[in-house]
Amino acid sequence: DDGYYQRPPRHHRPRHDTTTLREPRFDLPPFHGKDNVDDYLDWEMKVEQLFTCHNVSEERKVPMATLSFQGYAMYWWTSLERERRTHHEPPIQYWNELRSALRRRHIPPYFERELMDKLQRLQQRHLSVEEYRQQMELLMMRAGIREEERTTIARFQSGLNLEIRDKVELLPFRDLNDLVQLCVRVEQQLKRNPTLRKESTSYPRKDFKKEGQTSYSEERPLKEKPKEKPSNEPRTSSIKCFKCLGRGHIASQCPTKKTMIIRGNEILSEENTSSSSSSSSEEDASLSSSEEAPCEENLFHSRCKIFKKTCSLIVDSGSCNNFVSQRLVDKLNLTTIAHPKSYKLQWLNEDGPIEVKDQVNVPFSIGKYKDEILCDIIPMDASHILLGRPWQHDKASIAMNF
Repeated sequence: DDGYYQRPPRHHRPRHDTTTLREPRFDLPPFHGKDNVDDYLDWEMKVEQLFTCHNVSEERKVPMATLSFQGYAMYWWTSLERERRTHHEPPIQYWNELRSALRRRHIPPYFERELMDKLQRLQQRHLSVEEYRQQMELLMMRAGIREEERTTIARFQSGLNLEIRDKVELLPFRDLNDLVQLCVRVEQQLKRNPTLRKESTSYPRKDFKKEGQTSYSEERPLKEKPKEKPSNEPRTSSIKCFKCLGRGHIASQCPTKKTMIIRGNEILSEENTSSSSSSSSEEDASLSSSEEAPCEENLFHSRCKIFKKTCSLIVDSGSCNNFVSQRLVDKLNLTTIAHPKSYKLQWLNEDGPIEVKDQVNVPFSIGKYKDEILCDIIPMDASHILLGRPWQHDKASIAMNF
């Protein structure tokens, strides 16, 4: 009787039996088998991401991938299975085999060569900086290119538009991301100030001509009339100023209006505030003043090439020295020489005097014109090179239409 009321033994099932075969359910993107390499590569990448994310086993990858086939892709897969059975070949069971068969069908053999050719010829042109970068990285990923970052940086710089590349190639950056951010900032500046784009490509001569003044070629025929003056008047063309190296006046009557530098206790160029000059001296220098006014009162901005690098250049007839930026010398690794007679340079700021101790020979070219000039090295942000009267008068830059 006691056994009648005995409870039957329980049969415990292992808990893992109910969960080992359960896998998450998800849908793969459909594949229609169209003749488009980019569409297939996008589908393949998305499928592999889903397989990895949901940890799909190798046995289920091929059935799940083939279930996403639609249209022509479905007929192609059915025909491939029938053909393999006819030739007594084993069925495709693994994703690597299916992917190889799909690549043979949808990717032509010349695809990699075409990608490399597109990558080599890639230029920014009408694209934005970010679009240009994405296009370059997409081609590199599709072609399977793995290279050092400095090689990628050089590839990116070579395809940039000139107005952006010229401004960022002399700026410091750590990696490709820093370079892209600099390019984006320059691109935004060019969009805000469209005039900067024009100035970076051309510098018309008429921009330097003031109102009421004519060009150098137009003034030249009128300057021959003073030959009819009496012979007893002094010839002002034989008088040379040791301050600005101009002709027609002496140093105390120099018409130069700009203060540039002070070397020690010796004033090289100062503002002409003297009002006690005689009327006869003003008449003697009137001819020279009219000739030199366009050059003495204007700064000529231009561009030049230094070792195939585009640099900014200023021709300043009020400067008594040739200068080069310290940043340019460091960037291009130019060989410097000690200044034979160092001096202190007083700029128009509150930072105090700057000691000039080094010089460097700078080879540059403007169009077909090539030259090499000895410049003093100073910290300068206004331009990469500043050429003063020594170069201007030695090379006759006015007559050469710089």
